Formats: sequence, C-alpha cells, structure tokens
Amino acid sequence: MAMALVSASGTAAPLQLLLLALLLLAASAAALPARWQVDRVSRRGPSLGLVMSYVDEATALQASGYFTPWRVLPFIDLYGRRFHIGSIRGVNVIYALTGQRRLNAAVTVQTLIDVFSVSGIVHYGTAGSSNDSMSFGDVSVPKLVAYTGAWTWKKFRSPKESSAELSFGEYNTPNGGENLLGSLKFRNEELYSVGKPMEEVFWLPVDSAWFKIAEQLKVKLERCNDTFCLPTTPQVVYGLKGSSADMFLDNAEYRKFLFKEFGVSTVDEESAAVVMTTTSPGVPVIVIRGVSDLAGGEPTWSSTSLMNLASINALKVAVEFIGTVGKQKSIESVQKSNN
Repeated sequence: MAMALVSASGTAAPLQLLLLALLLLAASAAALPARWQVDRVSRRGPSLGLVMSYVDEATALQASGYFTPWRVLPFIDLYGRRFHIGSIRGVNVIYALTGQRRLNAAVTVQTLIDVFSVSGIVHYGTAGSSNDSMSFGDVSVPKLVAYTGAWTWKKFRSPKESSAELSFGEYNTPNGGENLLGSLKFRNEELYSVGKPMEEVFWLPVDSAWFKIAEQLKVKLERCNDTFCLPTTPQVVYGLKGSSADMFLDNAEYRKFLFKEFGVSTVDEESAAVVMTTTSPGVPVIVIRGVSDLAGGEPTWSSTSLMNLASINALKVAVEFIGTVGKQKSIESVQKSNN
C-alpha cells in the first residue's frame, strides 16, 4: 500500500509540471502572434511605422482611402494593440493606434521597432496651439520637441535658479505675490542611445534628413469639414518647437508661459515620447501635428468640432511625406543596384 502511494505521488509531480508548461505556452501564444506571421510581414521588406494617439486620428486614416490593407495578412494583434499591415501610395506601412500619453506612445513605438522591420516612424495627430500665429487647422512639423511634464517641486520661498521655473505666486490674483505651492523647476530627460553614454537633454530633434524632405512638401490643407468652415485656408508651418506632457492643456496662462519661456508653438501628450523612443536606437522620426484647439486661449465656445479637421490636415501632410520618402528610397535602391 505504501509503495502504491509513492508511485502515485511520483507520477503526479511530472504531470503537474507538464500541465504548468502547457498553460505557460498557451498564455504565451495568446500574447504573441505566431512567429510565421511576423516573418511573413518582414519578407515584404522594410515598412514605415505610422502612429497616432486618438481614435479620431485613426478614424481619419480609415475613412480617407489612403491606406490599402495587405490582402495576405491585414493585421497582427500584439500586446493589446492592433498593427495594421498595408501600404500608402505604394509604400509599405504598418500603422497602430498608440493610445494617449507618453507611456502608451513609447510602448507602441518600441514594439514596432522591436518586432517589425521598420525604416522609420511617422507620427501624426492633433495638438493645441500655444502660439498666437498658429490657429485652427494649421499643421506644425516641428524641428524640436521637449517633455515639459518633468519637474522638481520646490519648497516655499526657495531661491530661484537660472533654469526655467514656474512660480505659482506670480499668478495670484489680482496682483501676484507669494504662494505656498512654491515653484516648479523643469527637468531634463535622461536619454540612452546605442553606443553613447547617457546624456541629459531637454530638446529632442526629429531626424534632420527627414525634416529637410518635409520642408519641400507642397500640401493644400482643408478649410472645411462636414459642420464648419474656417475663415481662411490653414497652412503648414515648419521648424517650430513642440512640447508634450501627460496632461491636456486648457489654461490660457500656462499656455502663455510655455510660449514665453520655451518658445513652444504646439502642445500635446505623446510627441516627445515618440521622438525619444526612436532616438535611442537611431531610427528616423518625423512629427506632424494639426491644430485642433488653442490650449485654453480660444473663446468660450468649444472647438471640439475642429478635431476632425485638424486630424485630416495632419494626415494629408503625413501621406504626402510617406509618398515622397518612399519614392526617394526607391530611387536610392535603383542607384545602389546599378552601382
């Protein structure tokens, strides 16, 4: 009887281990696509990664007809996100909706870079304008972006330093003064790049070669959507500065502060994360943002109806850029093969 019990327990342990292994394998299979799917996409050749943050921005792409899904494998689901496989103007493209704010943006871009064969990242979407010379429907292609949501919150009556600070007391009404909240000192980001030591940076540049290509684009933007027409035709503006933070800015005074202190023309929640994530491995990146609101500087009426128009205009610039970059890469490939 004792021998039978030993035999039974001795058999149970390997069975339990086998069952655990099968459960782990099933969980892994649910989280990751089949290897053959990724390999099949990679055999198409390199793609441009296209990322946006809001559902309205993805809807603008889906409704535009610019994107042609790949009939063989139109999408891959990975880590809760859907990566759409296809092309725009004959250029291989993989696009994904990142979700809002910098963690979502960084995770999605890193997944694109790690899992798929991508030759660069195009990031388009909407933004608030903190520059009075930019208005609804305009599109900014910034040269520099910064993350302005990292602070040292200083003690009350701490001495002011040379770097940028936001003093709450200056905004007391009616005449300013002191405020127990003290002040905020803006902090740099820690940038880790391949083959380089860590460096502290505030401004993050987009890819210089891609920016030069973008400057040459000729894009006519839309003035009207289904419900509203702007008084003038929007314009594409190049070379300004953008900022990101994990908050939606709807405050006129902070809007003024960002423009005065940093020269920031557009504000959003993701651009800095996208640029920083691509800068680390040296992957080219461009940022394209359409103005949907004035970040708290607009009149009392709501501008939410203009988000669709801002998305469409940013998308038009992104599509033109993708077509131009794809054509240039084709020419370079022919030249290399001839040599």
